Amino acid sequence: MEYIYQFLIILSVTFAGEILHYFIPIPVPASIYGLLIMLLLLCLRIVKLRQVEKAADFMIEIMPLMFIPGGVGLVTAWVDLKPIIIPVTVITVLVTIIVMAVTGKVTELVMYIDRKWGSANERHND
Repeated sequence: MEYIYQFLIILSVTFAGEILHYFIPIPVPASIYGLLIMLLLLCLRIVKLRQVEKAADFMIEIMPLMFIPGGVGLVTAWVDLKPIIIPVTVITVLVTIIVMAVTGKVTELVMYIDRKWGSANERHND
């Protein structure tokens, strides 16, 4: 029952993202709106991490299964993909490296900020 409750919270936030996508005329995917809403709700502690953590972990664990239909789609599109396979491969590798580097730098920044704020909060609380 706990998983259903947590999944319903995530589903509600996703639905809110879909509604925002429908009404805001900016080319931003609905999933991004949903992620921003969830981030805001978590940061403001309206939704506690424990209220969505188990369902989110479960969905992350099954995420690789979601790529199977896309992989099968690539196999069926091989005739169209064959002439451009080298540029697509180069672009995919480059973008993957760029995303990994940016993710690492953002993580380092977040950890740095957390250390700075954490030590400031500890001094303030003493």
